[in-house]
Amino acid sequence: MFASYVALTTLTALITAAGCCMGYVHHPIPVAAAAKVGVPRSWMVTLGTLLGAATLGLLAGFVLPPVGIAAATGLILYFTGAVIAHLRVGDHALTQPAALLALSAATLTTTALHHYL
Repeated sequence: MFASYVALTTLTALITAAGCCMGYVHHPIPVAAAAKVGVPRSWMVTLGTLLGAATLGLLAGFVLPPVGIAAATGLILYFTGAVIAHLRVGDHALTQPAALLALSAATLTTTALHHYL
C-alpha cells in the first residue's frame, strides 16, 4: 500500500505542477481547453495557482496527512468542475479531465487508506 500511495501522490503532484506551469505561461493546450469551455484567458494564472497549491499540499501530505487529504479533495473538486464545464458547453471530449479526476480520486483513496487504516 505504501508504494501505491507514494507513486500516486508523486504522479499527481508532477502532473499538477506541470499544469501550474502551463497556466502561468499561457501554454496553448490549457488556453485552448479553457477557451472551448468559455473560461477567460485572464483566469489561467488563477487556475495555475490552484494547481500549484494542490501540488504543494500533496507533497506536504507526506509529513502532514490531513494537508494531503485536503489537497487531493480540492483536486477532485477542481476536476469535477472541469468535467462540468466541458459538459455545460456540449463538449464530450472528457478524456483528460476525467482521467485527472480519476487520478485525484485514486490519490485521495490511497492517502486515506495509508494513513488511517
